[in-house]
Amino acid sequence: MNETFLTLLNTFIKEKGLVAYQIDSYNDFINRRIPKVLKDIGVIKPDVPELGDLKIKLGEFRITRPCVKEADGSIRDILPMEARIRNLTYAAPMYVEMTPVLNNIESETTTVNFGDLPVMVKSSICPLSTMSRNELIEAGEDPDDPGGYFIINGTERILVLVEEIAPNRIIVTKVDTQNITEIARIHSEKEGYVQRHLIERRKDGIITISFANITRLPISIILKALGLESDKDIITAISLDPEIQEEFYVNLYEVEVSTQEEALEEIGKFLKIPQKEQRIARAKKLVDRYLLPHLGQKPENRLEKALFLAKAISKILRLHLGKIEEDDLDHYSNKRLRLAGDLLEILLRSILLGKWGLITRITYNYQKLTKRGRLPPLQAIVESNVLTNQIVSALAIGSWVGGRTGVSQRLERGSYTKTISHMRNVLSPLTSTQEHFEARELHPTHFGKLCTSETPEGATIGLRKYLAVLAQVTKGADEKEVKVLENLLKVKK
Repeated sequence: MNETFLTLLNTFIKEKGLVAYQIDSYNDFINRRIPKVLKDIGVIKPDVPELGDLKIKLGEFRITRPCVKEADGSIRDILPMEARIRNLTYAAPMYVEMTPVLNNIESETTTVNFGDLPVMVKSSICPLSTMSRNELIEAGEDPDDPGGYFIINGTERILVLVEEIAPNRIIVTKVDTQNITEIARIHSEKEGYVQRHLIERRKDGIITISFANITRLPISIILKALGLESDKDIITAISLDPEIQEEFYVNLYEVEVSTQEEALEEIGKFLKIPQKEQRIARAKKLVDRYLLPHLGQKPENRLEKALFLAKAISKILRLHLGKIEEDDLDHYSNKRLRLAGDLLEILLRSILLGKWGLITRITYNYQKLTKRGRLPPLQAIVESNVLTNQIVSALAIGSWVGGRTGVSQRLERGSYTKTISHMRNVLSPLTSTQEHFEARELHPTHFGKLCTSETPEGATIGLRKYLAVLAQVTKGADEKEVKVLENLLKVKK
């Protein structure tokens, strides 16, 4: 290995670190994402007619240093080495301000512990991150240990990098299955929740869309339900090219709906809802909440969604007519990596807002305890062990939201190189039991980002990859940051 590269590598390790992206992602999760999740929830409204109109407002969030509760009830700070030796979970308690508002009268704000969060070693809330080399040695830690992992019941576990198709993009490809000729994929993502959309063009020219619990709904129905009622509006939204317009005409003749209400009712029929009033209400909810959620989830976003779908139809038709090339799914610009912060945010949202999540339990506990006619203390209502146990269980087993497995893995400690290699592992969501020849092949866009030689032999060859030595993962920009950038780029007239 030449001397220049060694100097470059040592400088990179010293200034950036080999797993800095995981630590930065976790810090972002603590500092920005958790407060955002709580802000999105905003107010909890338990239905307690015995007391009156009750609301619980959520306020400031804070997280303390990692600590342990001893058998005698005392709480003290803890370092990773003690957690390893005593088979403990290295975690820190999370607190949120809660203000009960009963019949528009605010009560005193209480700071409530709503669960313990496993702490990533060397993250901003881990004491090791501020220690000098000598202090780390005194604490029994390896001064060259990169951090970036969790300690769950004494076991070191990591969250691997998960590779996914880039969200909020129209990706078109040619297919040769049954009577389908071209398809467009749109993975619409909002706040960690991904809604997959599939737009298909049949051999007879009919274009359909599948999303949520709707399968192969004619696209012109959804366009009319979104507000493009006249055929002329639909055609001009798709394209001004007469050749592309002509290709779409068959879709207008196929569907016998002319108004927005008729289109919504037709969607209701696809959902198999018998009552007419319920049909339209459910169709509106489906269109607003589950169709392209990244563009908004309110009725005023419908036109924007219609124009986005028109753009997707135009792209499919241009591909069919040979005006454009199909998108390369294996091109790395069409991929994104999910880091520790992304995975933990998805998990936290599901635990808080799931069917039997923490918010549902808070509501249920209020209804159970207020039958006595008095307001119980907030900490008695919030079951902090629910969130703690579910996060620890997910990290200990590796089973994640959406049926995904193997997300959390036991950290390899065979050698320093093995440890670093394992922490820079990139997993593909594709199943290893199928061929997926193109996905397994080395793509030119991998150079400089992924290691071109390191991949296991056997079933997972090409599906399990590793980051290149000097590769880093950048964090995505949120909506506010994008808007600031857009405003800066606008040319002042």
